Amino acid sequence: MDIKINISHGPSEKPFLCFEFSNSSCQKLVYPLETRILLYVVFSLCSIVTIIGNLLVIITVIHFKQLHTPTNYLILSLALADLLVGGVVMPPSMLRSIETCWYLGDLIYRYYAICHPLQYHSKMTSLATLVMIIICWTVSATLGFGMIFLELNILGIEDFYYENIDCDGACVVFQSKAGASVFSLICFYIPAFLMLCVYMKILHVAKRQVKAIQSTNSQLKNEGKATKTLAIIMGVFLTFWIPFFLCNIIDPFMGYFVPPLLFDLFLWVGYYNSTCNPIVYAFFYSWFRQAFRIILSKQVFKNDSSRTILL
Repeated sequence: MDIKINISHGPSEKPFLCFEFSNSSCQKLVYPLETRILLYVVFSLCSIVTIIGNLLVIITVIHFKQLHTPTNYLILSLALADLLVGGVVMPPSMLRSIETCWYLGDLIYRYYAICHPLQYHSKMTSLATLVMIIICWTVSATLGFGMIFLELNILGIEDFYYENIDCDGACVVFQSKAGASVFSLICFYIPAFLMLCVYMKILHVAKRQVKAIQSTNSQLKNEGKATKTLAIIMGVFLTFWIPFFLCNIIDPFMGYFVPPLLFDLFLWVGYYNSTCNPIVYAFFYSWFRQAFRIILSKQVFKNDSSRTILL
Protein backbone atom coordinates (compact mmCIF):
# COMPACT_ATOMS: atom_id res chain seq x y z
CA MET A 1 0.00 0.00 0.00
CA ASP A 2 1.60 3.28 -1.10
CA ILE A 3 0.57 6.20 1.10
CA LYS A 4 2.99 8.86 -0.14
CA ILE A 5 1.44 12.22 -0.92
CA ASN A 6 1.15 12.79 -4.65
CA ILE A 7 1.09 16.46 -5.55
CA SER A 8 -0.48 17.42 -8.82
CA HIS A 9 1.34 20.06 -10.89
CA GLY A 10 -0.32 19.61 -14.22
CA PRO A 11 0.70 17.39 -17.13
CA SER A 12 3.77 19.42 -18.14
CA GLU A 13 5.07 20.36 -14.71
CA LYS A 14 7.55 18.39 -12.67
CA PRO A 15 6.79 17.81 -9.00
CA PHE A 16 8.71 19.82 -6.45
CA LEU A 17 11.27 17.76 -4.54
CA CYS A 18 12.84 18.20 -1.13
CA PHE A 19 16.26 17.43 -2.63
CA GLU A 20 16.40 18.13 -6.35
CA PHE A 21 19.40 15.94 -7.12
CA SER A 22 18.39 12.94 -5.01
CA ASN A 23 16.81 9.90 -6.63
CA SER A 24 15.02 9.05 -3.39
CA SER A 25 13.76 12.52 -2.50
CA CYS A 26 10.31 13.12 -1.06
CA GLN A 27 7.92 15.35 -2.93
CA LYS A 28 7.55 18.85 -1.52
CA LEU A 29 4.30 20.71 -0.98
CA VAL A 30 4.94 24.39 -1.66
CA TYR A 31 2.67 26.89 0.07
CA PRO A 32 2.13 30.41 -1.34
CA LEU A 33 4.65 32.93 -0.02
CA GLU A 34 2.01 34.86 1.93
CA THR A 35 0.85 31.67 3.66
CA ARG A 36 4.40 30.69 4.58
CA ILE A 37 5.14 34.11 6.06
CA LEU A 38 1.93 34.05 8.09
CA LEU A 39 2.65 30.54 9.40
CA TYR A 40 6.21 31.48 10.34
CA VAL A 41 4.94 34.51 12.27
CA VAL A 42 2.22 32.53 14.09
CA PHE A 43 4.44 29.55 14.96
CA SER A 44 7.32 31.82 16.02
CA LEU A 45 5.07 33.83 18.33
CA CYS A 46 3.74 30.62 19.90
CA SER A 47 7.27 29.37 20.46
CA ILE A 48 8.36 32.68 22.01
CA VAL A 49 5.31 32.87 24.29
CA THR A 50 5.87 29.27 25.38
CA ILE A 51 9.54 29.92 26.19
CA ILE A 52 8.94 33.19 28.06
CA GLY A 53 5.91 31.92 30.00
CA ASN A 54 7.57 28.74 31.22
CA LEU A 55 10.85 30.53 31.90
CA LEU A 56 8.93 32.88 34.20
CA VAL A 57 7.42 29.88 36.01
CA ILE A 58 10.87 28.28 36.41
CA ILE A 59 12.46 31.48 37.75
CA THR A 60 9.51 32.03 40.09
CA VAL A 61 9.72 28.59 41.70
CA ILE A 62 13.53 28.62 41.93
CA HIS A 63 13.94 32.19 43.20
CA PHE A 64 11.23 32.61 45.80
CA LYS A 65 11.93 30.54 48.91
CA GLN A 66 8.25 30.54 49.81
CA LEU A 67 7.60 28.36 46.77
CA HIS A 68 10.17 25.69 47.61
CA THR A 69 7.61 22.96 48.25
CA PRO A 70 7.28 19.43 46.83
CA THR A 71 4.16 20.36 44.87
CA ASN A 72 5.89 23.32 43.25
CA TYR A 73 8.87 21.15 42.35
CA LEU A 74 6.46 19.18 40.17
CA ILE A 75 5.30 22.43 38.58
CA LEU A 76 8.98 23.25 38.01
CA SER A 77 9.53 19.91 36.26
CA LEU A 78 6.46 20.41 34.10
CA ALA A 79 7.55 23.96 33.22
CA LEU A 80 11.00 22.68 32.23
CA ALA A 81 9.40 20.08 29.97
CA ASP A 82 7.16 22.76 28.44
CA LEU A 83 10.18 25.04 28.00
CA LEU A 84 11.91 22.31 25.99
CA VAL A 85 8.80 21.97 23.85
CA GLY A 86 8.85 25.68 23.09
CA GLY A 87 12.60 25.99 22.59
CA VAL A 88 13.69 22.62 21.19
CA VAL A 89 10.62 21.02 19.61
CA MET A 90 8.62 23.91 18.14
CA PRO A 91 11.36 25.60 16.03
CA PRO A 92 12.38 22.53 13.99
CA SER A 93 8.74 21.44 13.84
CA MET A 94 7.89 24.86 12.40
CA LEU A 95 10.48 24.37 9.66
CA ARG A 96 9.21 20.87 8.90
CA SER A 97 5.54 21.87 8.86
CA ILE A 98 5.95 24.95 6.67
CA GLU A 99 8.63 23.71 4.27
CA THR A 100 7.03 20.20 4.29
CA CYS A 101 10.53 18.71 4.21
CA TRP A 102 13.12 17.87 6.84
CA TYR A 103 16.42 19.66 6.20
CA LEU A 104 18.10 19.24 9.60
CA GLY A 105 19.59 15.78 9.12
CA ASP A 106 18.96 12.39 10.68
CA LEU A 107 20.53 13.14 14.10
CA ILE A 108 17.47 15.07 15.26
CA TYR A 109 15.04 13.21 13.05
CA ARG A 110 12.27 12.84 15.62
CA TYR A 111 11.04 14.47 18.78
CA TYR A 112 10.96 13.99 22.51
CA ALA A 113 8.16 12.06 24.20
CA ILE A 114 7.43 14.00 27.34
CA CYS A 115 5.44 12.66 30.30
CA HIS A 116 3.84 15.37 32.37
CA PRO A 117 4.22 14.48 36.03
CA LEU A 118 1.17 15.36 38.07
CA GLN A 119 0.82 14.32 41.69
CA TYR A 120 -0.46 15.99 44.79
CA HIS A 121 -0.15 14.86 48.39
CA SER A 122 0.21 16.96 51.50
CA LYS A 123 2.77 14.60 53.05
CA MET A 124 4.95 14.12 49.98
CA THR A 125 8.59 14.81 50.82
CA SER A 126 11.09 16.65 48.64
CA LEU A 127 13.08 13.44 48.22
CA ALA A 128 10.01 11.50 47.07
CA THR A 129 9.19 14.30 44.63
CA LEU A 130 12.75 14.29 43.27
CA VAL A 131 12.68 10.52 42.79
CA MET A 132 9.36 10.72 40.95
CA ILE A 133 10.63 13.50 38.67
CA ILE A 134 13.81 11.55 37.87
CA ILE A 135 11.80 8.42 37.07
CA CYS A 136 9.44 10.39 34.84
CA TRP A 137 12.23 12.03 32.83
CA THR A 138 14.20 8.77 32.59
CA VAL A 139 11.23 6.79 31.31
CA SER A 140 10.35 9.57 28.87
CA ALA A 141 13.87 9.83 27.46
CA THR A 142 14.30 6.06 27.25
CA LEU A 143 10.99 5.57 25.50
CA GLY A 144 11.30 8.56 23.17
CA PHE A 145 14.88 8.03 22.04
CA GLY A 146 14.82 4.24 22.32
CA MET A 147 11.87 3.79 19.99
CA ILE A 148 13.42 6.02 17.34
CA PHE A 149 17.10 5.09 17.39
CA LEU A 150 16.38 1.37 17.83
CA GLU A 151 13.58 1.66 15.23
CA LEU A 152 11.11 0.02 17.60
CA ASN A 153 8.42 2.26 16.13
CA ILE A 154 8.54 0.31 12.83
CA LEU A 155 9.25 -3.13 14.29
CA GLY A 156 7.66 -5.77 12.06
CA ILE A 157 6.88 -3.43 9.16
CA GLU A 158 10.39 -2.36 8.20
CA ASP A 159 9.97 -3.38 4.55
CA PHE A 160 6.74 -1.44 4.18
CA TYR A 161 8.28 1.64 5.80
CA TYR A 162 11.41 1.74 3.66
CA GLU A 163 9.53 0.97 0.43
CA ASN A 164 6.59 3.36 0.89
CA ILE A 165 7.38 5.98 3.54
CA ASP A 166 11.10 6.61 3.83
CA CYS A 167 12.63 9.16 1.46
CA ASP A 168 15.11 12.03 1.60
CA GLY A 169 13.45 14.96 3.34
CA ALA A 170 10.83 12.94 5.22
CA CYS A 171 10.09 13.49 8.89
CA VAL A 172 6.77 11.87 9.65
CA VAL A 173 5.19 10.36 12.74
CA PHE A 174 4.98 6.73 11.61
CA GLN A 175 4.53 3.70 13.86
CA SER A 176 3.53 0.07 13.58
CA LYS A 177 0.43 -1.19 15.36
CA ALA A 178 2.49 -2.39 18.31
CA GLY A 179 4.62 0.77 18.40
CA ALA A 180 1.62 3.10 18.28
CA SER A 181 -0.17 1.14 20.99
CA VAL A 182 2.79 1.02 23.39
CA PHE A 183 3.79 4.63 22.75
CA SER A 184 0.25 5.99 23.17
CA LEU A 185 -0.50 3.93 26.27
CA ILE A 186 2.71 4.86 28.10
CA CYS A 187 2.86 8.50 27.03
CA PHE A 188 -0.79 9.45 27.24
CA TYR A 189 -3.54 6.99 28.10
CA ILE A 190 -2.03 5.50 31.27
CA PRO A 191 -0.81 8.89 32.60
CA ALA A 192 -4.19 10.43 31.77
CA PHE A 193 -5.99 7.65 33.65
CA LEU A 194 -3.69 8.07 36.65
CA MET A 195 -4.20 11.84 36.56
CA LEU A 196 -7.96 11.41 36.68
CA CYS A 197 -7.66 8.92 39.55
CA VAL A 198 -5.40 11.29 41.49
CA TYR A 199 -7.79 14.18 40.90
CA MET A 200 -10.77 12.18 42.10
CA LYS A 201 -8.79 11.18 45.19
CA ILE A 202 -7.88 14.82 45.85
CA LEU A 203 -11.50 15.88 45.44
CA HIS A 204 -12.69 13.16 47.80
CA VAL A 205 -10.09 13.93 50.47
CA ALA A 206 -10.67 17.69 50.21
CA LYS A 207 -14.40 17.31 50.75
CA ARG A 208 -13.83 14.96 53.69
CA GLN A 209 -11.36 17.34 55.36
CA VAL A 210 -13.66 20.31 54.89
CA LYS A 211 -16.43 18.49 56.68
CA ALA A 212 -14.09 17.24 59.41
CA ILE A 213 -12.72 20.64 60.38
CA GLN A 214 -15.96 22.54 59.70
CA SER A 215 -14.18 24.95 57.44
CA THR A 216 -15.13 28.60 57.17
CA ASN A 217 -16.53 30.05 53.97
CA SER A 218 -13.10 31.50 53.10
CA GLN A 219 -11.43 28.14 53.46
CA LEU A 220 -14.14 26.51 51.42
CA LYS A 221 -13.57 29.06 48.68
CA ASN A 222 -9.80 28.47 48.62
CA GLU A 223 -10.25 24.70 48.64
CA GLY A 224 -12.68 24.91 45.77
CA LYS A 225 -10.39 27.24 43.82
CA ALA A 226 -7.40 24.88 44.15
CA THR A 227 -9.48 21.92 43.04
CA LYS A 228 -10.93 23.90 40.13
CA THR A 229 -7.46 25.01 39.00
CA LEU A 230 -6.18 21.44 39.02
CA ALA A 231 -9.21 20.35 37.02
CA ILE A 232 -8.56 23.07 34.43
CA ILE A 233 -4.88 22.12 34.07
CA MET A 234 -5.85 18.49 33.53
CA GLY A 235 -8.69 19.45 31.21
CA VAL A 236 -6.40 21.60 29.05
CA PHE A 237 -3.83 18.80 28.87
CA LEU A 238 -6.40 16.18 27.86
CA THR A 239 -8.20 18.46 25.40
CA PHE A 240 -5.04 19.49 23.57
CA TRP A 241 -3.49 16.01 23.30
CA ILE A 242 -6.52 13.74 22.78
CA PRO A 243 -6.87 14.48 19.01
CA PHE A 244 -3.25 13.50 18.30
CA PHE A 245 -3.19 10.37 20.43
CA LEU A 246 -6.54 9.18 19.10
CA CYS A 247 -5.17 9.42 15.56
CA ASN A 248 -1.85 7.95 16.64
CA ILE A 249 -3.34 4.77 18.06
CA ILE A 250 -6.11 4.34 15.46
CA ASP A 251 -4.19 5.19 12.28
CA PRO A 252 -2.04 2.00 12.03
CA PHE A 253 -5.10 -0.21 12.49
CA MET A 254 -7.03 1.65 9.77
CA GLY A 255 -4.41 1.45 7.05
CA TYR A 256 -2.80 4.84 7.76
CA PHE A 257 -5.78 6.80 6.48
CA VAL A 258 -5.17 10.04 8.42
CA PRO A 259 -3.87 12.77 6.04
CA PRO A 260 -0.33 13.89 6.99
CA LEU A 261 -1.41 17.53 7.19
CA LEU A 262 -4.18 16.68 9.68
CA PHE A 263 -1.75 14.60 11.72
CA ASP A 264 0.65 17.54 11.79
CA LEU A 265 -2.14 19.91 12.84
CA PHE A 266 -3.10 17.70 15.78
CA LEU A 267 0.55 17.49 16.80
CA TRP A 268 0.80 21.28 16.93
CA VAL A 269 -2.41 21.45 18.95
CA GLY A 270 -0.69 19.19 21.47
CA TYR A 271 2.36 21.45 21.53
CA TYR A 272 0.16 24.41 22.42
CA ASN A 273 -0.63 22.76 25.75
CA SER A 274 2.87 23.86 26.78
CA THR A 275 1.93 27.43 25.88
CA CYS A 276 -1.25 27.40 27.96
CA ASN A 277 0.10 26.06 31.27
CA PRO A 278 1.84 29.29 32.41
CA ILE A 279 -1.28 31.24 31.43
CA VAL A 280 -3.40 28.98 33.66
CA TYR A 281 -1.01 29.50 36.60
CA ALA A 282 -0.97 33.26 36.14
CA PHE A 283 -4.74 33.48 35.78
CA PHE A 284 -5.66 31.42 38.86
CA TYR A 285 -2.79 31.99 41.31
CA SER A 286 -2.33 35.52 42.65
CA TRP A 287 1.11 34.65 44.02
CA PHE A 288 2.26 33.66 40.52
CA ARG A 289 1.00 36.95 39.14
CA GLN A 290 2.81 38.85 41.89
CA ALA A 291 6.00 36.89 41.22
CA PHE A 292 5.75 37.61 37.50
CA ARG A 293 5.39 41.33 38.20
CA ILE A 294 8.44 41.30 40.48
CA ILE A 295 10.51 39.50 37.84
CA LEU A 296 9.37 41.65 34.91
CA SER A 297 9.88 44.88 36.87
CA LYS A 298 13.46 43.79 37.71
CA GLN A 299 12.75 43.95 41.44
CA VAL A 300 13.99 40.37 41.51
CA PHE A 301 17.56 41.77 41.53
CA LYS A 302 17.06 43.53 44.86
CA ASN A 303 18.61 42.11 48.01
CA ASP A 304 16.48 39.54 49.81
CA SER A 305 13.90 39.55 47.00
CA SER A 306 13.87 35.75 47.30
CA ARG A 307 12.29 36.13 50.74
CA THR A 308 9.37 38.21 49.46
CA ILE A 309 6.06 36.96 50.83
CA LEU A 310 3.79 36.25 47.88
CA LEU A 311 0.09 36.63 48.62
